[in-house]
Amino acid sequence: LYAAVFHAYLKALQTRGYPIEYFIEGGRSRTGRLLAPKGGMISMTVRAFLEDARRPVKFVPIYFGYERLIEGTSFIGELSGRGKKKESLGALREHFGRVYVNIGAPIALAETLDAAVPGWRETELTPGERPDWMPQVVDRLGGEILERINAAAAATPISMLALALLGTPRLKMARADLERQLALYQSLYALTPYSAVATVPDTPPGDIIAHGLRMKVISVESHPLGDIVNLAERDAVLLTYFRNNVLHL
Repeated sequence: LYAAVFHAYLKALQTRGYPIEYFIEGGRSRTGRLLAPKGGMISMTVRAFLEDARRPVKFVPIYFGYERLIEGTSFIGELSGRGKKKESLGALREHFGRVYVNIGAPIALAETLDAAVPGWRETELTPGERPDWMPQVVDRLGGEILERINAAAAATPISMLALALLGTPRLKMARADLERQLALYQSLYALTPYSAVATVPDTPPGDIIAHGLRMKVISVESHPLGDIVNLAERDAVLLTYFRNNVLHL
């Protein structure tokens, strides 16, 4: 009964042209990498469209990127096997930096169906019926949505610092070397961009390091041969999330 009522509700929203937001992974990533797609909501969207295809439907992949995790302490515990801990509003008093929102290339549902099932317009469904070809179409849509979310990823100053410092044996690097490494990442990406909508900070490397200091994810210690940038071991666990989030870029 619940599934039937929910499907009817989704169909009503869809046929009236309301935008609908849902997360096809079905849960939070603990690693920073996208999870395999869950097909339930996609399947309902496709079925609603097949039952009433008068209004076109497009999936719009959206990437959300963060510079700190509100549930950072819980995240570390979950990686070690503990259960999910409820978030506290008290954590919101801290500074969490910027949120990045990038919009990927839309996917027209009718075009996807034309390519996968040329005769889909002649399909007449009874309530609750799922055509034999539905699982393949749903899997195809799920994979393509995730690919386009990845294509819209935003490398942030924090994720770039994570990429550089997590690659060092002792989680530290001479400041001058770190600036050169960040500049190398920027130049490599300029030469071989991942996509037209992915973003990488174009600010000077020194500003990226200064931002990391303001966010308290790195520290700097003086040394006769030049400043050393440090990443605390505890913060290194958290920063693997941000490194993994943009590693493909």
